[in-house]
Amino acid sequence: FALGWWLQVMPPRQAVAVALIMSIASGIQGLIIVRRAIRWRRLAVFLLPALLGIPIGLRILEHIEAGPLKVLIAAFLLLYGGFFLLRRDLPALARPTPWIDGGIGFLSGILGALAGLSGALPTMWLALRDWTKEQSRAVLQPFNVTVLGIAAGLLALDGGYKGDTLISVAVALPITVLFAQVGLLIFKRLPDALFRRLLILLMFLSGLILLGRMLL
Repeated sequence: FALGWWLQVMPPRQAVAVALIMSIASGIQGLIIVRRAIRWRRLAVFLLPALLGIPIGLRILEHIEAGPLKVLIAAFLLLYGGFFLLRRDLPALARPTPWIDGGIGFLSGILGALAGLSGALPTMWLALRDWTKEQSRAVLQPFNVTVLGIAAGLLALDGGYKGDTLISVAVALPITVLFAQVGLLIFKRLPDALFRRLLILLMFLSGLILLGRMLL
């Protein structure tokens, strides 16, 4: 959501650099909450393929312009969110799907480095599983923090955090930390079914707002 706004005033590389730090800052706070629920084998199925996708995403980021990136993100969020908002009942997948999980992890590694969107595909996919919100977050939080942390580190080594980028990070970071706490308070009070629906709704609204900003 924030990346769509930052792309209005920053070049893609700088906007993604800021988004990565904000996502890591909020993700670490959430990680502390769900740390005892983490199942490392389940996490590894997503995370190991993602490590292969991160360098690919960073390479694409060097060449992509803001316009195509915004179109890609908006279309992605609207298609998924719109489809499942129109469904009365969400599927609740129970059987193991390691190959799909790994593929989603790989693509998420690319999206994480390209646009700070490592959580988009896993969030969508896990919303369709019959997991509790704690089980879902126990995959999403460590997955995001790890993928985005590696992407930010590689970007820093390539000179991605200098001058105006550091100033933007300094301005946005305290606000991100504060409102991540608000989000965690809400998370603790949400029933599992409402949590799944809310994730899908937020995906759709994010795409809608981004598309609206592009048309202004």
